[in-house]
Amino acid sequence: MTAVVTIRGLTARRGREIALENVDLDVFEGEIHGLAGPNGGGKTTLLRCLLGTLPFSGTIRLGLGPRDAIGYVPQALFFDASLPISVADFFALSLGRTPVFARRANALSARIEAALAETGASPLVGRQLSELSGGELRRVLLAQALVPEPRLLVLDEPASHVDEDGSRTIETLLLRLSRERRVTVLLVEHDLALLARVCTRVTFLNRRIVPGDGAVGKAAS
Repeated sequence: MTAVVTIRGLTARRGREIALENVDLDVFEGEIHGLAGPNGGGKTTLLRCLLGTLPFSGTIRLGLGPRDAIGYVPQALFFDASLPISVADFFALSLGRTPVFARRANALSARIEAALAETGASPLVGRQLSELSGGELRRVLLAQALVPEPRLLVLDEPASHVDEDGSRTIETLLLRLSRERRVTVLLVEHDLALLARVCTRVTFLNRRIVPGDGAVGKAAS
């Protein structure tokens, strides 16, 4: 198996507090690897270290080529609700090619529409970000993480505030990305039942790796 993420001896701090200590982790190509554990256990901290937004000691190696994309869904999105930014404008901004109020090229619009369709968010394309519910925003953020299609998809509670239909859509999409497109998924989630349904392996994290992670759920069968 090819390792897409290799972490060795990862230690990180939140202020003076140790958030992660001597963590070793491998995430392999095409798997959905879950991260579970208590609040404050270091799950989001690990993702931030992986994405290069938080200093750490130890090593993180990514088995990605220069053109391989990383998709990311953060735990929360903070923005100025007074700005008149639609979902389509948000996509254009995130791709870094089109001014927010400029007309979007047909090819870009098609990519946006396809990604929104995959997460069940197509009806939201003309809505303002400030008008979206928490669950609708999670669907939009997941769709945005798919453009361009990533080789590594890093998700921090993507199903949070999503209704039952939305959660099923996300589960089905993650399984399809993993099985059919060999996208590697690193998934932080508090819902252990969801992890059991979709993950190949789950690692339990409470500042350190908690013994007992392994193959779980339907995705591993």
